[in-house]
Amino acid sequence: MNRIKLLSTVMLSGLIAAANAQDKKPTLYPAMAPVEQYLMASKDEIAMARSAAPPSISSDAKVLVLGKHGYETAVPGKNGFVCFVMRSWTAGIDDDVNFWNPKIRGPNCFNPPAVRSVLPQYLRRTEWVLAGIGRPQINEKAKAGFASHQFVPPDVGSYSFMLSKLGYLGDGPAGPWYPHVMFFVGPGRTADWGADLEASPIMSGDFSPYEPAILYVPVPHWSDGSAAPAPPMGH
Repeated sequence: MNRIKLLSTVMLSGLIAAANAQDKKPTLYPAMAPVEQYLMASKDEIAMARSAAPPSISSDAKVLVLGKHGYETAVPGKNGFVCFVMRSWTAGIDDDVNFWNPKIRGPNCFNPPAVRSVLPQYLRRTEWVLAGIGRPQINEKAKAGFASHQFVPPDVGSYSFMLSKLGYLGDGPAGPWYPHVMFFVGPGRTADWGADLEASPIMSGDFSPYEPAILYVPVPHWSDGSAAPAPPMGH
């Protein structure tokens, strides 16, 4: 697999691209669907969000659910982790295949450093989307947020769990990708980790200068402890 390239903010786009590589005739989603299609029943969304990480972590994590204006706290947390379900607009700004796909769901659970430094950018982008702001304007707002230090580089030790069987990361797989841990690092730093080299287990999404780079590390088990299929090697 070649290095995963992202056109715009945050984290799901590289996974969608990898998961959809097998889809030769992708469905295009050039415009936003009615907001209701992106929403879930709170009970179901809480359960999906918690499935991102092992129960030893997610049971004490704060849980966010998507409302009509942005993410809202559904369950207060105790351990500093935050679990939530990502939607399609974490794909690249110019990605008509994925950006508005209302079926995409990406259960994720951020550790405390990622909550402080990475999560705010995603939450703000979600608010912009739900306010009806267009994709070019979202991109400009992200640049401005980084320039003004509203958004910052990832704190040292920032990572998240994506170990859920319940996710839907694109129409190609029509379900989850491999369970994996995502490490957030500064732009241009993925080579320091040996990412994307032959037989390396680490894949990367190296973004623009104003967004975090991500290291994707597949792991052998889902959050419930059951065995997962082995990911392809030699990317």
